[in-house]
Amino acid sequence: MISLSFPLHALWASRCRTGLRMTSAIALLAGVCLACPLPTRALAQAADPVLARVNGVEIHQSDLALAEEDIGSNIPAQTAEAKRDYLINYVADMILVAKAAEAKKIPDTDDFKQRLAFARNKVLMEILLQSEAKNAVTDQAMHKVYDDAARQMSDEMEVRARHILVEKEDEAKAIVAELKKGADFAELAKQKSKDPGAAEGGDLGYFTKDQMVPEFSEVAFKLEKGQISDPVHTQFGWHIIKVEDKRKRQLPEFDKVRDQIETFVQRKAQVDYVTKLRAEGKIERLDGQQK
Repeated sequence: MISLSFPLHALWASRCRTGLRMTSAIALLAGVCLACPLPTRALAQAADPVLARVNGVEIHQSDLALAEEDIGSNIPAQTAEAKRDYLINYVADMILVAKAAEAKKIPDTDDFKQRLAFARNKVLMEILLQSEAKNAVTDQAMHKVYDDAARQMSDEMEVRARHILVEKEDEAKAIVAELKKGADFAELAKQKSKDPGAAEGGDLGYFTKDQMVPEFSEVAFKLEKGQISDPVHTQFGWHIIKVEDKRKRQLPEFDKVRDQIETFVQRKAQVDYVTKLRAEGKIERLDGQQK
């Protein structure tokens, strides 16, 4: 799977939008809006309504969306109305503090200019990569990923097994002896297994060979349906394994994994795009290290 991702945070995007409203650029924006026909302006305002004003600076619904993207999980759990109030206060405070920073001439400092240049590059990167990801998601691309995965999985076997987990080998041997006398495996698992799945009779469901530790899988995949193993030692303790079923791995329906496939296609498109730019660009390392 592709592990590289580019989360789309909106901290600097929000600040840049706010900054535009607090400078002379607001006049330009207002001029463009006033030049629109009245119905167009009304539609625009309806789509992105003004929710508050701070010293004349408007806070739109879209500003709240950016703010929510910015602070995300830091928003306290609350009702929708309380959440809206929280975000309006957050944006209002941002505007007030930004205005105070302008009064202190912070935008004229080298530190601010460097941070702003970095932030601009970051926002441009995120917006373009978001666009690449969106454009990459087509039915054809998603079904190709699904079909490729299906071909790889077509001959893979999976086992459904139960197990009983205990701490000591002597305990495991005693349980095997009980099973040979006809004791019910699931009931013994409920009584004696220390595994979290004991309440389910030790049922592990279906799994592939690489989903379990090697010592466990090695034995489980050699057993035939209905067979019970001798004690098997792993890092977790001593196991007794019973195989309930063996089959070729079942491919999940496309719709059930659609979201996972979409994420994969998006991230792969982003990685491929950055890789292409790196190949075409010239990156010089001046710190003595190879790139």
